[in-house]
Amino acid sequence: MSAIRLLVLGAVRQHGRAHGYQVRNDLEFWGAHEWSNAKPGSIYHALKQMAKEGLLLAHEVAPSTAGGPPRVEYEMTDQGTREYLTLLRQALTSYDQKTDVLSAGIGFIVDLPRDEAVALLKERTERLRQWRASVTEYYTPDGGPGQLGHIGEIMNMWVHSADSEAAWTRGLIERIEGGAYTFAGEGEPFVGVLAEDQPNPYATGPHPEDAR
Repeated sequence: MSAIRLLVLGAVRQHGRAHGYQVRNDLEFWGAHEWSNAKPGSIYHALKQMAKEGLLLAHEVAPSTAGGPPRVEYEMTDQGTREYLTLLRQALTSYDQKTDVLSAGIGFIVDLPRDEAVALLKERTERLRQWRASVTEYYTPDGGPGQLGHIGEIMNMWVHSADSEAAWTRGLIERIEGGAYTFAGEGEPFVGVLAEDQPNPYATGPHPEDAR
């Protein structure tokens, strides 16, 4: 799974309708260009590709400020909403994805009902437990990594990774169950996007497709 589709769909969804530069600006404001593959070219390509797939509806709204083709705004379709929620749920439950996928999932977790978010995170901890158990079938942590030569360091890393990720996930579950954050259906959500005229301190500079 690639994080870019989840990030772009989630950004469009937050606006209801957004042009490519708004999506790019939001993702750079969140720092996604630093921890994922959400670079300008990837963002604009994802928007066009998902419009072709029927996940986004493209609206030509005004002439380009650069004198080229009309500016395009994107809106999520029903199919796009289903895809977004599927990707979000996968991001929160999978233990074997890259960190950017989980990061994207956490960034949009409040789009789900609180109970569902907790259930998905508990599923993730169970999958981590099962994965750790499969490793320890042939590697005993108490024996230390040296029992398998330097190759044992690989299994040692896996076990430590599973333990730390499970501990972090349990902490997040505890905070959510304790009432942290505003989830779907609970009231006004946290606003994590910039206003139209608000400068982005993390912007990476102009891109040829910004005017589209």
